[in-house]
Amino acid sequence: MLAAIVTLLPCAQAADLRATVHDAQGRPLADAVVVAVQVQEGVPSRAARSRPEHVEQIDLEFVPHVKAIQAGTAVSFPNRDSVRHHVYSFSPAKRFELPLYVGTPAQPVVFEQPGVVTIGCNIHDWMVGYIYVSPSPHFAVTGAEGTALIAGLPAGRYTVRVWHPRLTSEEHETQRRAELGAAAAAELAWVVVLKPETRVRRAPASGRSGRY
Repeated sequence: MLAAIVTLLPCAQAADLRATVHDAQGRPLADAVVVAVQVQEGVPSRAARSRPEHVEQIDLEFVPHVKAIQAGTAVSFPNRDSVRHHVYSFSPAKRFELPLYVGTPAQPVVFEQPGVVTIGCNIHDWMVGYIYVSPSPHFAVTGAEGTALIAGLPAGRYTVRVWHPRLTSEEHETQRRAELGAAAAAELAWVVVLKPETRVRRAPASGRSGRY
């Protein structure tokens, strides 16, 4: 089941896109990536950020759980824990490995290809995170209230879609169209069906001491 609502509202500033995502039970959905892709030909793309983004390891978890970046962006993986982590991914969009380390690796990882990259720790099986590598510079991730804001969009026609780690449908099935003018904002709302949670159960706190 998937529903979407698109409305245009007056706005004196550059066009903003406000998105709300709920699950099938009507609960706000956090960690959903909303991506807007401008469909006009000849529109120049925005360069990826020159300084690295970050996915930290805090209390034996990846923070944030879902990170959205533009293709071509470098990401650093600082380890804020007192134990070592071994961060890796076997995802087709980016395969990499950061062997056991503490602190911050010397070189960030560059994510050149759009797609979803699942990251894990070879030592702590329950540690799973996601990096959504967007082909578009226009994206945002929903917070605990299930909302996201993509601000300052150039006027034009867009296709907008949603991705979440537990989405039952394919990402392209969530796609909707929106037309933004210089004096209008768009509001979109999705209701999505999720797969059951299948993460490995976290080890007890008493078992987290030691070198790893």
